[in-house]
Parts: sequence; structure tokens; C-alpha cells
Amino acid sequence: MEKIINLSFLSIFGIVGISFAQGGQPAGGGGLISAIIWMVLLVAIFYFLLLRPQQKQKKQHQEFIESLKKGDKVITSGGIIGEIKSIEDDVVTLKVSEGTLIKVLKQSITSYYQGQKEEAKESSK
Repeated sequence: MEKIINLSFLSIFGIVGISFAQGGQPAGGGGLISAIIWMVLLVAIFYFLLLRPQQKQKKQHQEFIESLKKGDKVITSGGIIGEIKSIEDDVVTLKVSEGTLIKVLKQSITSYYQGQKEEAKESSK
């Protein structure tokens, strides 16, 4: 198996070496310009597929964190469901059951608890 890998590796470089030896410079002489265009294209694709959505998601999460208020039912990144009892600078106190309060970082709160809406619908019936 190792010999096959080594032989294929050498044959690829051998073919590349032969093609460079025969060709010299590319036809048209636009190699540098086309390389720059490809680099710009790759950076643009990277930006629009990875960086921009991540920045948008971070901004939405920050707005969500700022809109938290006492009494909201939330879910933390660890999966803990609780009701906000108090909000300090970067710390939120959650009531997870009767007589149990825990403190978590604001940034660890990921979303509102959806069961809150379902419970409100059931109580209004």
C-alpha cells in the first residue's frame, strides 16, 4: 500500500514537472492578473458565506441579550430552563424550581423558552 501511494505521489509531480518544462510561460501572459482576480473572488466568497452571517448572528444575539427582562423564561446554552428573577451587569439569576436560584452569565442564555407560549395558550382556553 505504501509503495502505491509513493508511486502515485511521484507520478503526479513528474507530470507537473514535465508540463512546466515544456510550457515555459503561460500563453497570453495574464497569469498574475487572473491570480489576483481569483484571490479577490475567494475572499469575497469567504466573506459572504462565513464572516457576514456570523456577524449577523452575533448582532442578533446581542440584541436578544439586551432585551431580556425580569420574568422571561429562557434556556441557557447548557439546556437549563428557568425564569429570570434578577439581572445584574453580566450575571442573570434564574429560578429553575421552587426555592432554587442559580446565577449564569448573560451570554450563556441562548433563547426564550417556547413552552411559555404553549402554557399561555392552554391557560386562556
